[in-house]
Amino acid sequence: MADIDSEKSNKILTSEDLKIVRNDEDFKIVHGITRRNFLLYTVGAVAGGIFLDTMNTVYGSDGSRVGGCGIARYPIDFPVVTTVKQVLSFRYPVTGLSPTQLRLVSLYGIYGYGNYTLDSLGLPIVQRLDLMPKEYSNPRPVRREQLVNFFAITDIHITDKEAPNQLIYDQQVDPIHGGPMTSLYSPVMLNTTQVLDAAIQTVNALHEETPFDFGISLGDAANSSQYNETRWYIDVIDGKVITPSSGAHLGATTIDYQKPYHAAGLNPSIPWYQVVGNHDHFWLGSISVDADPLKIKQSYTSSNVWAVGDLISPNVPADFPCTHDTTASINQHTYYMGVLNGLTPTGNIIDAGTVASIGSPPKVAADPDRRPLLREEWVQEFFTTTSTPVGHGFNLVDSSLGSGFACYSFLPKSNIPLKIIVLDDTQSETDGSHDIHGHAFLDAMRWKWLQAELAAGQDNNQLMIIAAHIPIAVAAIGSCMEWWESDKDPNATEQNAVSLTDLVAVLQNTPNLLMWIAGHRHVNTVKAFLPPAGGTPENGFWQVESSALRDFPQQFRTFEIYLNSDYTISIVTINVDPAVAEGTPAATSRSYSIAAQQIVQNNLTPNTPNVATMFINNVPVETMDPSRAQNGLTDPTILWPSLPGVSYCASYNAELFKQLSPAMVNELKVQFPPWNHRHC
Repeated sequence: MADIDSEKSNKILTSEDLKIVRNDEDFKIVHGITRRNFLLYTVGAVAGGIFLDTMNTVYGSDGSRVGGCGIARYPIDFPVVTTVKQVLSFRYPVTGLSPTQLRLVSLYGIYGYGNYTLDSLGLPIVQRLDLMPKEYSNPRPVRREQLVNFFAITDIHITDKEAPNQLIYDQQVDPIHGGPMTSLYSPVMLNTTQVLDAAIQTVNALHEETPFDFGISLGDAANSSQYNETRWYIDVIDGKVITPSSGAHLGATTIDYQKPYHAAGLNPSIPWYQVVGNHDHFWLGSISVDADPLKIKQSYTSSNVWAVGDLISPNVPADFPCTHDTTASINQHTYYMGVLNGLTPTGNIIDAGTVASIGSPPKVAADPDRRPLLREEWVQEFFTTTSTPVGHGFNLVDSSLGSGFACYSFLPKSNIPLKIIVLDDTQSETDGSHDIHGHAFLDAMRWKWLQAELAAGQDNNQLMIIAAHIPIAVAAIGSCMEWWESDKDPNATEQNAVSLTDLVAVLQNTPNLLMWIAGHRHVNTVKAFLPPAGGTPENGFWQVESSALRDFPQQFRTFEIYLNSDYTISIVTINVDPAVAEGTPAATSRSYSIAAQQIVQNNLTPNTPNVATMFINNVPVETMDPSRAQNGLTDPTILWPSLPGVSYCASYNAELFKQLSPAMVNELKVQFPPWNHRHC
């Protein structure tokens, strides 16, 4: 393919060009991995629709020269459509690999892993009236005004796959708990920056059709709080040259996922804002990088592949709902956790296994750009940017609240009474917990700030949206994703300032609150928080989760918010697949994400029962969702589609209706007077 590349330098390869690399016999499946040509055609062949600049020198983030090569610009597929027009469809093979064999990427083609089709039936927009009065009789009101149109991306998990302090081996050594955890290892780790680039280009294409007022990223931009991961993330959105390798930059001139490329960048007319996630300031989203005496900070820039114990197997019910003692596990030094080999087309795992069998620590090329960032350092990186606004929202943080405070609010449009409240609900680096730090948490300062923002929104007759990383009232107790019960953590040195029950009560008592949007769980769940007993319809609000760009289904969401002619609110939220072009690294990642789901078969359509007790001995637990009965049943407001001909769908499109208070209706009638009858 090198000859083809040289002949077509500075040109976009067309669909006719792609026929050169995929003939009809090789390409029986519409998209994905074929048996005979897996390695040749699906690891991101350079010929597949890549624009080559004439720039010949590539430099790493530290300024060192990586090597001479053409700089790729990866295109996307056109026309760009949302899941309303088409959805991905794939089958689960009857036989194949086990979850602990996920690393055997070269065998994917044998079993048909990663193959998919595009179903043109599309995913319907489900009309949801859960929060409306029972007597509501206008299910299709005329849309009076579009208040705002925005997109949300989340959980990109930009990954330095060559870092020495990962948990790759845990995914294959523990079939019960590690096997299903694609967060520890998945071949999607190879192309995280390229997937983000494709998503940003997809946003740009949609913006040309219907302009976005802003974009927001809901956290976990980085995978393990590293400086280079954070810079790659910001620089992709800024449209810079990306060198997606580290250390010795192995394969930077020969391996597709390692090759430098020129990111397209977000359309400069779209401002974008950032939310902090647990992976942005904790090691692998789990432990404080300053947790002494674990030497986690030193492990980032070490030349030794680190050796730790099994951090994944839970320890229950000893300190339940705490499920892990990460301090003890890190100190065990049982397994070398391995890295991905950037010299191999499929990112083979190397330097992984028991310490007893390997002996002295395997070596990697150390890289100072792998250094971890504390929360305040991570925030500061968003001021080094060429896109807008400088600071990406953190410029709006009240400086009197101290370094590292990452909550702020903004009005997307000065003439529309709608406020976005960006809430940092991740755990504290100094909370003392030995458990995995994936819980939702508000310290006293954040809780006071949130209450003030909600009260001000009510007083100023503003509609409100809370944008946080971690959703509430959807994760099981003991999952490490639920509200942190700090009073039950034997090592806690800080306390959650509010219980989940009291938080939900305050939110329900804020009638102008439209919804809480979040990422974290990598799913597309939509949940209704119904009004409390004795409340009125406007006391309800929605929660909308967005899936990760890292794992299947690798989607983002759009949100169009309308004022209807009857002065109700409609929130139209739609999942979007990045419009990856065949032959690009992003297309390879899509196939890998599907293959990983086919092998691991994680439940991406969760609906957790709200149980009162757990385990054989019926240990009492707090309610995971105070908005409904703790009766062991699933949530009736969490729904998932069933599409004819689509064997598995983890997406959800909806039009979410919200009743407003009389005071807010009157305020909106002043700004948007009622139409006369001929408009209705």
